[in-house]
Amino acid sequence: MGVSIAAARAPEQQSSPAAVRPAFWHLVWLAERACALLLGLALLPVLAGAAVLVAVLSGDSPFVAVARAGQRGRRIWLLKLRTMWSREAGVRRGTRLIQRIENSRVPENKTDCDPRVTSTFAALCRRYSIDELPQLWHVVRGEMSLVGPRPLTYDELETYYGYEAGEVLSVKPGLTGLWQVRGRNSLTYPQRLALDLHLVRHWSLTLYLSVLAATIPAVFSGRNAG
Repeated sequence: MGVSIAAARAPEQQSSPAAVRPAFWHLVWLAERACALLLGLALLPVLAGAAVLVAVLSGDSPFVAVARAGQRGRRIWLLKLRTMWSREAGVRRGTRLIQRIENSRVPENKTDCDPRVTSTFAALCRRYSIDELPQLWHVVRGEMSLVGPRPLTYDELETYYGYEAGEVLSVKPGLTGLWQVRGRNSLTYPQRLALDLHLVRHWSLTLYLSVLAATIPAVFSGRNAG
């Protein structure tokens, strides 16, 4: 998977400001796992209703699990509500709950009108991040944090992050991050990399809480969700 991913697997060579006070951040991460569980339970009716509607509209599994690079390059199967399917009707594609997708291609430039999203309801789910609600489970499991660099594909890391991918992967990926609250999919990959590196290099409780606070209006605005 290339030099950058291999470098991410060497924890001795990668560190973050959070490592300076590990006991404190362990308490923070325990607290956020509890919060993610409570939030997930509170939003379960919304997710369940959306999943049923997606299953009916798509004729396929309501959830997908896409391969992404987690902390230190470990692969995680990122859960998402399905938002892309063919317009072809009357064909039942499967009865499974979750479909695993090994190699999902991500366009370099996403737009608010992604041609791969053919359903108005699916576009609504993407616009207001309903499709990402299943990822609260990854926070509960400890695979992700509430705040951190968003998990990317290995191809994205190789192509756009290069040798700096190791530094970004030194921390847990996040449910939200700096580029999610400062432009989302309107940003270029160099801009995303700069924000991810800033988040890792200047990690603090103040930055963590400010990103969380900014996420709420960013989600409800629905801008640049793509």
